[in-house]
Amino acid sequence: MKIISFGDIHEDLNNLTLLKNEMESADLVIVTGDLTNFNGRKEAERVIDEIMKYNENVLAQLGNLDQPEVNDYLTEKGINLHRNGFIRDDIGIFGVGGSNLTPFNTPTEFSEDEIETFLLEGIDKVKAAKFKIMVPHMPPKDTKLDIISAGVHVGSQSVHDFILKHKPDIVLSGHIHEARGSDTIENTLAFNAGMFREGGYVVITKTPEGLSAELKVLSS
Repeated sequence: MKIISFGDIHEDLNNLTLLKNEMESADLVIVTGDLTNFNGRKEAERVIDEIMKYNENVLAQLGNLDQPEVNDYLTEKGINLHRNGFIRDDIGIFGVGGSNLTPFNTPTEFSEDEIETFLLEGIDKVKAAKFKIMVPHMPPKDTKLDIISAGVHVGSQSVHDFILKHKPDIVLSGHIHEARGSDTIENTLAFNAGMFREGGYVVITKTPEGLSAELKVLSS
């Protein structure tokens, strides 16, 4: 099984054609959040429709720059990861969208307690799965994935604590554009693919030996 993941699209779909072969060969596409740029349902629908031209098997969630109505749209479409979970080929995929609180009052932000509650709701739906992929839009705090240009860690403490407690195999986040990269939290592989227009994406592969994942960058 092959999964492609990216996020922080912000309505810029120019790189989709460059990812065509990867998406068409994948069994699933995961969008980690921020489909739009402070916009709502209409803009999110356009993004999802464009992705589904290459692969109809999509799971997605809103980011902090998506209006709350994006959450309703994804739920109605049956592909919403936020506070939810899906099992695909013995891989449990669950998520939390939005972000932890920021100084910028963006459209979808949650307290650390809410983030923990939403993750618990999601993992409960995939507890029977052999493997777990956790998809928090916001990266775990105090890692390589949450450092802004000023050198400060701004990720979610609840996300970090949840990883330590529940030990998912892979974590897919975004949100902090300048912190594209990978890190390891105990035995969990964690990724921030960065902003989609800068070409970052993650490829996850399931083999009889287990899950593997790699951060890649598109070359134009």
